[in-house]
Amino acid sequence: MATDIILPKIGFSMNDAVLAEWLVANGGEIKEGDPLYTIESDKSTQEIESPASGMLEILKPVGETYDVGTVLGRIA
Repeated sequence: MATDIILPKIGFSMNDAVLAEWLVANGGEIKEGDPLYTIESDKSTQEIESPASGMLEILKPVGETYDVGTVLGRIA
């Protein structure tokens, strides 16, 4: 079963963030808890960990601003 990678809400006032970098290539293997991508919000840059283990499918490109809750990719 696939696990959606969702842009998390980090901080009370965060409504969106820029997807700054994928740390794993599309189709790459990832382990749960390993660094997966970075986001930039008004106040900081955050490294986000993988919610599951498996193969990464990237759905959204870097450099764009996405709302909290947007599905950025999937891990199967």
